[in-house]
Amino acid sequence: MGFFNKIKGWFNKMIHTDSKEIFNVAAVSTPETDAVVQTCAEAYRGFPRWADKLSGVKTINFAKSLCSETARLTTLAIDVTVDGSARADWINNVINQSRFKFRYWCEYACAYGTIVLKPSESTIDVFLPGDYIVTDCAGDRITGAVFRYVEYDAITDKWYTRLEHHRIENDMYSIVNRCFVSSTERSKGKPIEIEATPWVGILEEVEMQGVDGMLFAVLRTPSANNLDVNSPLGLPFISDALSELEALDVAWSRNAEEIHDSGRIVMLDSARLNPRFGNPSLEGQASVVERSGLPKYVRLLEGDGVEDVYHEINPQLNTEMRLTGINALLSEIGFKCGFSNGYFVFNESTGVITATQVEADDRRTIQLIKDMRDRLEDAVGQLVKAFDVLADLYNLAPSGAYDVVCDFGDITYNREEDRARYYGFVRDGRYPFWKYLVEFEGFSEDDAKQLEEENKAANKLPLLFGEE
Repeated sequence: MGFFNKIKGWFNKMIHTDSKEIFNVAAVSTPETDAVVQTCAEAYRGFPRWADKLSGVKTINFAKSLCSETARLTTLAIDVTVDGSARADWINNVINQSRFKFRYWCEYACAYGTIVLKPSESTIDVFLPGDYIVTDCAGDRITGAVFRYVEYDAITDKWYTRLEHHRIENDMYSIVNRCFVSSTERSKGKPIEIEATPWVGILEEVEMQGVDGMLFAVLRTPSANNLDVNSPLGLPFISDALSELEALDVAWSRNAEEIHDSGRIVMLDSARLNPRFGNPSLEGQASVVERSGLPKYVRLLEGDGVEDVYHEINPQLNTEMRLTGINALLSEIGFKCGFSNGYFVFNESTGVITATQVEADDRRTIQLIKDMRDRLEDAVGQLVKAFDVLADLYNLAPSGAYDVVCDFGDITYNREEDRARYYGFVRDGRYPFWKYLVEFEGFSEDDAKQLEEENKAANKLPLLFGEE
C-alpha cells in the first residue's frame, strides 16, 4: 500500500474513532462493504493491490477510464436551472458555479460507490469515504451522518479539525459542531472554541423542526449493495469486475514485457572484429561495438578458436493473439459494469454508424447512463432543498418558491443526421430557413435572416451539399 493509501487509512480510522468518542455514534456500514470500497478506491487511484514490481505486473488504470467514461456520458451537455423567485436565482447561481464539477462528482461516485455533496454558504463540498460516515438510516434513507473538515493554518503552523454531526430524531433536525487543534494532521488534538478556528461564524449547535430530508445530497451508484442489503450506501462501479481488471493488467503487462524484450540480437564472435577496435573483455562490449560501427543489437562472444560464432535471434511477438484475450477481458469488464458488449475494445474499427444503430447496439449502455442521470438529478434536487434551508438559517437570500429542471444531452445524437433532416424540412416549407442556418451552418441570426430575405426575393433557396 502506497503512502497516500496509508493516509486515507488513517483518516478512515480517525473519523470512526472520533465519532464514537465525541458523539457516541458508529458507522452503519459493514466491514465487508468498507473493504470492497477500499480495494476499488486503490484501483481507481492507480495503486491496485495486484500491481507488483517483482512479478512485473503494472496497471493501465482501466478502472479510472471506466469511471471517467461513465461520468462523461452521464453529464453530456448537462444543464441545471433553478428559477421562480429571488431565492431560486440565488440557488441557481450557487449550483451553476459548480456546473463543471458535475462530471467529477459522477466519476467519484462511480469510484467510491457513494459520495456526499454538502452545501456551505456559497460552495458545495465533496466528501469521499473516510471524510464522512453514515451513523443512522431508516431503510435506504439516511438520517444521521458525521463529516470531518481539516484546515491547515500556515501562520500558526496548526491543523484544525471540525467534526459536524447531523441527525434527524423525532422530527427534530440537529447539527452539532466540535472543533480541535493539533500540531499534526494525524490527530485531532485538543478541543478549541469554534470562534478561534477558520470556521468563524458557523453555529456550534442548531436545532430545527419541519426540515424535509438531510441538509446534504447523496450521490450513489444505481446498482444494489449485495454485501449489505440494508445499507443506504452503494458499491463502487467496478466492484463486480475486480478479478477481470486484475487479469487485464496481467495480460497487458505480459504483452508490454514481451514487446520490450523483442529486440533483435546477433551473437557474434569477437574474433571477427578488427583488433584495432579494442578488446571487449577489457573495455566492455558497448564501447567496442560502437567504435566498430556495428549495430547496437550485436552481442560479442568469445569463440572456441575452432569455429566462428554467428547467431541471430529474432523473437516472434504474440501481440495479435494477446490482443484477442485483452479484448475479451475488456468486453467482460464493460458488461459487468453495465456497458453493452464490445463498448470497450482495442485495435478495432467499427466504421461510421447512425444514431439509430447506436441506440439498437448500445441499449444496455443507454440504460446505464439513464440510471446514473436519475441518481445525479436526485442529488441535485437534494442540494437545492439543502441550500433553501441554509438560506433561511443564515439569512443568505429572500424566501421564495423554486422549480428545478435538469436537462441532459442525447448520447445517441448525430448532428449530420439532424442537419440533413432539418434541411429536408426547409425544402418542404416546414422549418424556417434562417433557423436552419443558425443551428447547423454557424450563421448569426441577423445574417441568416438577411440571407433568407435575399433568397425569397430570388424565389429560391440556395443549394446545399453539392445538389444539382
